Amino acid sequence: MPDANHLEGKVVVVTGAAGGFGALVSTKSAALGARVVCADVEEQALNRVAQGIRDNGGDAVAAVADVTQLAQVQQVVQVALEKYGGVDVMINNAGTMPLAFYSDHAEAASAWDRCIDINFKGVLHGIMSVYDTMVKQGRGHVVNLSSIYSNFPVVGAGVYGATKAAVNFLSESLRVEAQGKIKVTVIRPTGVPGTGLSGGIVNTEAVVGILGQNAASFGQLVQAREDGDLPAEYTDAAHIDYFALDPEYLAEQIIYAINQPWGVSIGDITVRASGENYVL
Repeated sequence: MPDANHLEGKVVVVTGAAGGFGALVSTKSAALGARVVCADVEEQALNRVAQGIRDNGGDAVAAVADVTQLAQVQQVVQVALEKYGGVDVMINNAGTMPLAFYSDHAEAASAWDRCIDINFKGVLHGIMSVYDTMVKQGRGHVVNLSSIYSNFPVVGAGVYGATKAAVNFLSESLRVEAQGKIKVTVIRPTGVPGTGLSGGIVNTEAVVGILGQNAASFGQLVQAREDGDLPAEYTDAAHIDYFALDPEYLAEQIIYAINQPWGVSIGDITVRASGENYVL
């Protein structure tokens, strides 16, 4: 973290805030004095996150929204404008990960459609919803959640990887167009089991794309963990063999990216467990 607290008083909007990275970043931002608008389609979980922030002395409001609907994302931004008078940071975090092979198309079609709507259109809707406000303010910061799957095309992630590659493209084009007005950060999470994102996987065998030649060794580690036989160093972040990143570590780096002076822009962040088995 920088010595100075640049988040104090900033207005931060977070989509997908009901769980995973979104909930963590919302809570951590509020703890540093940011005023947070938490947005998600899951109303009950969203309200728990916002209430938890308020119970700990933070300032947060919940705004139920489906990021696939532009008008609903625009309404989230309107909530921020009406309650806090502006938007300093927009974190487009909502996402889904329906890994599947093309041969799974019959089972995966609806999940792929939703993935495109959330991962690609949802980010675009977030950008569109804050663009005019940030340009008028003379400054703003857009943070878009991509993935290591965007680094290279692999089997089992054709649609998901394509949506995340599109996020990179959207982000860089925004950075070039809005230089001097809007900072842009791309976050590329590695595999982070604790976020619950794996719940959207259509075919579990499709994870082979991210594991490649390490699929067998990864499977052995997972099985050993389930059996209670995994050596402690593999789950100890202080050890070089640490193999599965806790969401807290990536959330801290997102906070690092947004807790910077306006003149400093962290462009691209990937955080990995040093002993992970992913090849992307």
